[in-house]
Amino acid sequence: MNDCIVYGIPNCDSVKKTITWLTENNISFTFHNYKKDGIDKETLKHWCKQVGWEQIFNKKGTTWKKIALNYEGIKITESKAIQIMLEQNSIIKRPIVVTSKGISVGVDFERLIYIQDCV
Repeated sequence: MNDCIVYGIPNCDSVKKTITWLTENNISFTFHNYKKDGIDKETLKHWCKQVGWEQIFNKKGTTWKKIALNYEGIKITESKAIQIMLEQNSIIKRPIVVTSKGISVGVDFERLIYIQDCV
């Protein structure tokens, strides 16, 4: 069974870099495409519990910039962030790599080395 899952979208440069690194290091993985497969609320809650919603919710990307005015004056809490991520999965920081040892958010090869029990 493959314990390493890369979550993202295939045309994202950060996702491509991570997939290249995993492949070059002979680490097998499963790719979960947000655009095709979506994401569920329980997974987002679990990630938020592990690393905090602020790590996963990408306020620097174009998706947030497009919708930020809709949330002007509204406090973004974990619950609200999860709701937004369910509706706009492009706002989820990419990639997210999950193994049985933990989670890596963004391009973080040092963290991937630590959690690479998916070899």
